[in-house]
Amino acid sequence: MIENDEYLDEVEIDLQELFFVLLKNWLLIAISTVLVAVISLGYTIFMVDPMYRSDSMLYILTKTTSVTSLADLQLGSELTEDFAIIATSKPVIDGAISNVKNTYGITLTREEVSSMIEVSNSANTRILKITGTYTDPAIASYVTNAVAQETASQMAYIMQSDEPTTVEKAEINYNPVSPSKAKNTVVGAMIGFMIAAGFIVARYLLNNNIKTPDDIERHLGVNTLAVIPVENKEQLAKNGLFKH
Repeated sequence: MIENDEYLDEVEIDLQELFFVLLKNWLLIAISTVLVAVISLGYTIFMVDPMYRSDSMLYILTKTTSVTSLADLQLGSELTEDFAIIATSKPVIDGAISNVKNTYGITLTREEVSSMIEVSNSANTRILKITGTYTDPAIASYVTNAVAQETASQMAYIMQSDEPTTVEKAEINYNPVSPSKAKNTVVGAMIGFMIAAGFIVARYLLNNNIKTPDDIERHLGVNTLAVIPVENKEQLAKNGLFKH
């Protein structure tokens, strides 16, 4: 009697046979790949709101600050990190909310403005970059400029100096930065391929039917003496030589 553990130990995966099984089911794989890719594209187009981005830049050193000494240059680099925190502080956000409401009649919450604003500083520069991302390109631009203006005012108040120079104001950008239709379609295609291929592989591995003489020897532990080709199962069944 063959124990189950012994049977499991002798289960082998024929990679060549598995490849041909996948190749045989290429149509199923192709349909799944295309179908999920189309679903992903449709979801991206009709269900995901496009996001628009606008950028504004401030130069940290003011007009009255001397940049002739190394100390001034080092000071500007250190202050950039401090001002990046100031740009997202509550006074700046609240001031930007009030500015946008008074100028454009748009009411926003502190959470909304905070979530759409990102502040960054490129290495070895004294440029503070304020980025606004939102589903409405105009609002993204308005809020970015308002935050930049309030940041400059807050900097001047804290440093008791002139306001930093605005290098670049945010403009309305009608080209969405996300979502990427091409990227999501490719990801959907990959998922569809893996679903179909995974199903086929799982079905292959779980199929314990004996298909070849090697399977008989592997599973039953006996040698195959002869192989009778079956061409007409119905006729053999009538003769009592084959059972469905």
